[in-house]
Amino acid sequence: MGMLIDGVWDPQATGNDVSGERYERSRAQIRNWVTRDGSAGPTGASGFSAESGRYHLYVAWNCPWAHRTLLMRALKGLQPHIPISVLAPRRTDDGWVFAPEDGYVDTLGGANALHEIYAAGTENYTGRVTVPVLWDTHRSRLVSNESAEIIRMFNEAFEGIAGTETDFFPEKHRKEIEDWNSYIYPKLNNGVYRAGFSRSQEAYDEAVADVFEALDRIEKTLERGMWLLGDDLTEADVRLFPTLTRFDVAYWSAFKCNRRRLIDYPNLWDYARRFHALPGVAETVKLEIYRQGYHSKSEARNPHGIVPKGPIVDFSRHPGRHALAKQV
Repeated sequence: MGMLIDGVWDPQATGNDVSGERYERSRAQIRNWVTRDGSAGPTGASGFSAESGRYHLYVAWNCPWAHRTLLMRALKGLQPHIPISVLAPRRTDDGWVFAPEDGYVDTLGGANALHEIYAAGTENYTGRVTVPVLWDTHRSRLVSNESAEIIRMFNEAFEGIAGTETDFFPEKHRKEIEDWNSYIYPKLNNGVYRAGFSRSQEAYDEAVADVFEALDRIEKTLERGMWLLGDDLTEADVRLFPTLTRFDVAYWSAFKCNRRRLIDYPNLWDYARRFHALPGVAETVKLEIYRQGYHSKSEARNPHGIVPKGPIVDFSRHPGRHALAKQV
């Protein structure tokens, strides 16, 4: 899929996350923080203060990590303050690219490919070129390509700018949120990829066991409340939802996570539809793009590029067990 080496795009470099039989996701490298006053965050440099219109977010509809950032942007009411550009839902020899003929345009700088933005916004960058990535228009620099940190910036830094004061990482729940994040990411968010990109039966069996252990645990947890932490919607829910939206239309078939479907879990199915009904969320969900993207032609997983017609999933159906959650 190519990667940048010292700021130059090499389409032959693999940048691959598969090592041996098991899939190991590489870590994000660009990790500055937007803060309220521009002071340095936990990592990276200072100088990135929260201001309306200053930052631009690059995403792709089919990427679950980018989906996190779109969800937090919507839930915090930041759409008027953080514009986006959407990459085409496919990768080429140039990696992530725009496709103006299909409506996928870099609305900020008119780039043709994401690697051009990485090269312009960093110095001699070597690594994979991924979404999401946050660009600072004042300094013409990349701020971050770590989705978990971007959503926390959106939640915390834009006080007085965001459309809602709801805190999705409140002090009273921080340990529980971090515990859920630490559990869900390896077993479920990344677990489906570990299953889909496994290169041995043993590696696949381990990954699938983790995926359904996590789903079973979450299903039981949701017997006690609407969200992972009861009545309070938090960052942990934001990080869970993108995996659920893709499960039945993509991971169930393309990644062979097929012991059960999401709709076979009554509490999780209600939960996903309840989250989908929150303000701004439905606009971020693109089921047919997921179906097409995850079933694209792949020598290892889908050599003929055949895209299944089902299952049909409708998140807009009213959730059954709980009333709709209060608006955030």
